[in-house]
Amino acid sequence: MGLTSDKVLVSAVVLAVVLFLATVWLWPRLARHGWRQVVGRVGLLLATQVALFAAVGLAANRSFLFYGSWADLFGQEQEMGVVVDHATGSKDVKVVGTQALDVPGGGRPSVGGQIQKVVVAGERSKIVSPAYVYLPPEYFQARYAKRTFPAAVVLTGYPGTAENLIKGLKYPRTAYAQAKDGRMQPMILVMLRPTVAPPRDTECVDIPGGPQTETFFSEDLPKAVSGMYRVGTQPRNWGFMGNSTGGYCALKIALHHPDRFAAGAGFSAYYKAAEDVTTGDLFHGDDELRKRGDLLWSLDHGQQGSSSFLVTSSKRGEGNLKGTREFIRKVKSPAEVSSILLESGGHNFNTWNREIPPGLVWMAGKLSAT
Repeated sequence: MGLTSDKVLVSAVVLAVVLFLATVWLWPRLARHGWRQVVGRVGLLLATQVALFAAVGLAANRSFLFYGSWADLFGQEQEMGVVVDHATGSKDVKVVGTQALDVPGGGRPSVGGQIQKVVVAGERSKIVSPAYVYLPPEYFQARYAKRTFPAAVVLTGYPGTAENLIKGLKYPRTAYAQAKDGRMQPMILVMLRPTVAPPRDTECVDIPGGPQTETFFSEDLPKAVSGMYRVGTQPRNWGFMGNSTGGYCALKIALHHPDRFAAGAGFSAYYKAAEDVTTGDLFHGDDELRKRGDLLWSLDHGQQGSSSFLVTSSKRGEGNLKGTREFIRKVKSPAEVSSILLESGGHNFNTWNREIPPGLVWMAGKLSAT
């Protein structure tokens, strides 16, 4: 049974309830003195607490989709090589599966669009990562057969899964609805997690002697996708967006690579590369690389180019408000900056689901299909 399945959650809840009732029922018998009674009391209390915490953890994970599978929970990397050998696609992108959107008529790509599960091989970085590509309905319609589409890279936070972007944050369905209602032009979404060298959190940095994550996202990924799908190769064709760590990466890539990305949107982003036990030594003593990973420092000391930025925060409930206001203040022409500042909100899916619909409309408005 899968980590997010109903059966697992129900089983955990039932087990917790049974153990609680057993504790109440058996407690009088275990109230006597003696080592057996003491062990029995400790065992029942411990088992009940473990079952309760497991049920709460499973319920929270099912709501927020922190982990998509048991392997993901325990940090086990899932190899996909065999599937890639039998898949279709280009040299750098292999399609390994497809799924329909849960919308009326979604079974037909020309009506509901399509989500393709792919594996992307970075030509320069040598990083290989799974991803999901959302293709809007227009991509499959005859009247758009010769048209290119704008595309946006979409990242989760750390250690999220790419499935979060489909199930929890509902990017494809939101993009479908916004385009259908005429609020935005049809746009391709390339969805993946920033952890392309699992389990390490590389913060989208080219680590000296380590994973070249920035190269993968800024060069390899757009080149590979443009070679597979009808997406242009100019900066105006590409945007970058994400939440939390993914938001930091989106702003960082758009800021440092205006020659490849016209826009970057960071939902609840932070503005300086994290350095902790999950990242390891990102910069190997190189102070210039560390400064470059600080977006506020980069805005002051580097050329900003002409990219557009969208940043979000909440006046109550989020820790990035001060940094967000500082980021807004430091952006200078020809770059542009917009913001979403909620009255209240936290670092969670509920907040991001309030920001993603207008964020997608903003992003589509900054990109061009040709």
